[in-house]
Formats: sequence, C-alpha cells, structure tokens
Amino acid sequence: MLSDTSYAFLKRLLDAPGPSGFETVPARVWRAEAKSFADVTGDVMGNSIALVNPQGSPTIMLAGHIDEIGLIVTYVDDQGYVYVGPIGGWDPQVLIGQRVRFQGKDGDVVGVVGKKPIHLIKPDEREKASRMCDVWVDIGSSSKAETLERIGVGDAGVVDMRLLELPNGRIASRSIDNRIGAFVVLEALRRYAARPGNARVVAVATTQEEIAWRGGGAIASAVKLRPSMAIVVDVTFATDHPGVDKKEHGEATLGGGPVLTRGSIVSPIVFNLVREAAGRLSIPYQLHAAGRESFTDADAIHNAAEGIATALISVANRYMHSPSEMVSLDDLDRCAEVIAESCRSVSGTTDFTER
Repeated sequence: MLSDTSYAFLKRLLDAPGPSGFETVPARVWRAEAKSFADVTGDVMGNSIALVNPQGSPTIMLAGHIDEIGLIVTYVDDQGYVYVGPIGGWDPQVLIGQRVRFQGKDGDVVGVVGKKPIHLIKPDEREKASRMCDVWVDIGSSSKAETLERIGVGDAGVVDMRLLELPNGRIASRSIDNRIGAFVVLEALRRYAARPGNARVVAVATTQEEIAWRGGGAIASAVKLRPSMAIVVDVTFATDHPGVDKKEHGEATLGGGPVLTRGSIVSPIVFNLVREAAGRLSIPYQLHAAGRESFTDADAIHNAAEGIATALISVANRYMHSPSEMVSLDDLDRCAEVIAESCRSVSGTTDFTER
C-alpha cells in the first residue's frame, strides 16, 4: 500500500493545475517532494529531474509526464464572456456545465462553461455535438474591460475538479493522464533510494507530452541524461467498462496490475527485465501490444541520442481525457514496486543490445 506520506503527495500533485506548457505549479509540488530523498534540478523545458545514487552505473531514466490537458483563452467578447481553445485532446461534450479555473494575472480566476439551454435549441440542432466554439466561460464579468483586468488572451486553465476518493481503493481526478506517471516514477525512485542497487537512477517529470508526444520535454531530458535504459510510465485505456471492444483495444482492468507494453518501440531486453521483476515480487501484470508508436513519451525517448533501451509501463485508466478519470491505488503501488525492483536488477555488466 502507499504510505500516508506518498498518498498526501499524490493528492497535492493531482490537484495542482498544470496543462501542457504551463506546468510550473505541479512541477514545484513534485520537486519539493523529491528533495526529501534525491538531488533535484530542472531545465529550460520545465522538466523536473531527481537523482539517486549519483556514483552508480549504468544510468536509468524513469519518465512520467506531469502535464495535463487544459484550455487557453483565445478571445473575450464585449460582454466579458471568455472563449477558449484546447490544450491537448478534448471532447467538447465533457466541458458542458463544468467549472474552470484559470491562472490569471493576479491569481486564480474561476468561471463556468456556458451553452445555450436545451429549451432554446432548435429540434434539428439538439442531436448535433457541441464544438469548442459553441461554448464559452462566464467568470461573472459585466464587460470586456472587467474580464481583461483579471485574465487575458493566452492565459491557461483547467476544469476545476479536485481528487475524489471512491470505494475499493479507487480515485478520480481530472489530471490522472498523466500526473499519475510523474507520481509513479518518483514513488519508484523513493523506494529505490531506500534500498539502492548498482544503477544511477534518475526520475524525470517531463513536460508537454499532451501536445508533443514525439518530443517535448521527454526528448530534451533523454538527450541531456543519455541513459542506457529508460522506463516510461503513462496511462492506457481501461477496457473494463461498457461500450469498449476488447477485440479492438485489448484487455486492461482497474486493479489488474501494471500494464506492460510489447511492441516495435519497446526493448525486448528491458521488457523481460521488468516482467521478471514482477514475477519475483508475485505482482500480477497485464499485457498490451503496440505494433507501431505508443503515443507516449516512449516514442521520443527510445530513439533519442544513439538509441535508448526503453520499456513502457502503463496504469489502466477509465474515462481518459475527462474531468473524472479513474484509476486504482493498488495499480500505482504495484507499478512503483516493479520499477524499483527492475532498477535493482541492473548492473554495469547488463547488456541492452539484443544478440
């Protein structure tokens, strides 16, 4: 189980607003926690880097992106209503009626997402999906000038949804994708620091994955660190709810353990290393196949520098890219434990080239 300290950190991290390109607030939370047991630095891309066992060898990079999807102010009309564009991939339908929190000039600014009520929508329009340009955010202003005193074009925001605790060790949050990955890699580093092996291990909370999964902060940090091995942690689609075709998307369940990806960009050596670590710990795991790209930071990292032997571990996530994504705390704990054990199994003689 997660310790009280780790769970309190998780709640602070998930509630911190930080869409792609605006990750400062959650990055500060992550770095403050990391400083209690690791050497911490940052870089120009906004990545946060925590190092344990600096004299060890080889270097292992653990990466989880800290950004989330969000909204950006694009226009304020004469009545003071705010129009927004997407940061990352949005289904506009999930925005209807939500509350939004912007990072304004002098602090947070809250508002509600408005749309013409059902009574005023013509019958032939009722079945049409809303577009981003069909909704607006009402922050209570009475004029454009009043709104612009508080927020302006280019300010970012998130849906104002805080962590929700549910039965059976499950939680819901708007930022699970992929603040959870940033949490898991730091939790794995914490456990590795308590019982280190031979390797020098660096956890990175990467930035901008939701808008640049082929690069962003991940490739910048990978080129800087030049690790011999990397483990990327992200979320994957849970398929244990209605309406999902397992024949198309595979099988992944909440509470079923880490989801280990096999596929074209995954090192078979590191995959086996991780799978064997799970076996030694008697931790259940699930399998996911990716015949091409994975649409995660692993796509950028495995091909960085001269090539990095990379594995991808995911957490099954229900309702992805919505204000109420859901995961199992057991899966977070198991992911961290498997990663820490995987790092301990690596030494200076480990050969990452398949022969």
